[in-house]
Amino acid sequence: MPTTVAAQEQLDGPQRDRAQAPGSAVSKPEKSKRPRLYVLDGMRLLAAIGVLCWHWMGVQRFPGVWHGDTARLMPLGHLIGAYSWTGVQLFFLISGFVICMSCWGRSIGDFVTSRLVRLFPAYWFAVLVTTVVLRLAPTIWGDDTHRPTASRILTNLTMANTPMGVDNIDPVYWSLWAELRFYVLFGVLLIWGLSYRRVVGFLGIWAFLGTVCSAVDVPLLEMFVQPDYCWYFIAGTTMYLMYRFKPNLLLWGLVIYSFLMAQDRMRGIVGGYEYGTHHHLSWYLTMAYVATAFALVGGAALGWFDRVRWKWLTVAGSLTYPLYLLHQEIGFELITRLRPHLAPYPTFFLALAIMLVAAYLVHRFVERPLGPLMKRQLDAAFAQVRRDGAAE
Repeated sequence: MPTTVAAQEQLDGPQRDRAQAPGSAVSKPEKSKRPRLYVLDGMRLLAAIGVLCWHWMGVQRFPGVWHGDTARLMPLGHLIGAYSWTGVQLFFLISGFVICMSCWGRSIGDFVTSRLVRLFPAYWFAVLVTTVVLRLAPTIWGDDTHRPTASRILTNLTMANTPMGVDNIDPVYWSLWAELRFYVLFGVLLIWGLSYRRVVGFLGIWAFLGTVCSAVDVPLLEMFVQPDYCWYFIAGTTMYLMYRFKPNLLLWGLVIYSFLMAQDRMRGIVGGYEYGTHHHLSWYLTMAYVATAFALVGGAALGWFDRVRWKWLTVAGSLTYPLYLLHQEIGFELITRLRPHLAPYPTFFLALAIMLVAAYLVHRFVERPLGPLMKRQLDAAFAQVRRDGAAE
C-alpha cells in the first residue's frame, strides 16, 4: 500500500500550524522529539503479507492456481488466509495515522508531491510488468478475458480507472482508489493548514456523514465518504492526534465510535469474502482480527512500542507497496508453475521469498531512482505556481 512512515517529524512546527492542545489555553505543540515509529513499518509489511495470504491460501475460487482446493491442500494456511484479508483494514488505519503525521506543518503542494512520488513509480511499473505477464504467459484462466487491452492498460496508468468503469489490471489495485479518495478529503483540509481543532472537526464531520450517507442515497457523497472503510481512516488519524497531543475523552470517543461503526459495516463486507472462500466466515473471528489491528496502531500511538528501534523494519516497510502491487496476478502465475514440483507449503514459502526479492528490486531500481527525480520536477512546478500566485 502507498503510505510510508515519514522521516522523524519536527513537532515544534511553525507558528501557523500550532494547534489548540487538549487541556491547555495556549496552542503550542510539544517541543520534545518523539521516537520514529519503526513498528509502523513492520505493521505495514505484516498487513501486506496478510493480504497475500488471503489471495494465495484463503481464496478457493481459483483451483487452477494450486491444482486443487487450498482448504484441502493447506488446512491451517487456508484457515489463516481466510481471515487475513483484514490486512486491508490495518493498512487503512496506518494510512490515517501516517498521512496526518507526515502532513503536519506542510503545504498542499508538499502533500500532493509526496503522494505522487510515493504512489506512481512503483504503480506504473507494476501495471506494465503485470500486463506483460498476463499477455505473454500461458494464462492459468484458460481464456483471453484476463489479457488486458491497450486502452485498459493506458487507463490503468492514470490510477483513475475505477471511476471510469475500467477494470483494474490486477484486482488488488481496488484499495488504491479508496486511498486516493482519502487523500482528496485530507488535501482539502490541508489547504487551510492542520491544527488540532481543525482535524478533530474534520473527523467529526466525516464520522457524521459516514453514519448517515447510506440513508440519504446520494451516490457522490457515498463515493467520497466511503461508509464501509472511512472508520479506519478516521480512527487512524485520531490515533495520531493521541500520539501528538496525548489521549483525552473526545479522542477515545472517536476511536471507539469508529470501531463500533466498523463492526456494523463488517456484517455486509464479510459476505463478499465468503464468495472467495466458498464457506461461512465467522463474524467473531473477523472482528478479532480487526480489533487486533486497532490495538496495534493504538498501541503505537500510546507508546507501547517505543522501545522497538530495529532499523531493519524500515527496509521491511519499503517492500510493502511493491509486494502489494505485484503479488496477486504475478504470484498466481508463479505458484501454478512451482506447484507441480513442490508440496503446497514449500511452494508458498518459495513463492513468497521470490516476491519479496522482486519487491526489493522494484524499490531499489524503480522507486529510489524515479522518486527523487519526480520530486525535483514537482517541487519546481509548485514553486512556479507559488511565484505566479504571489505576482497576481
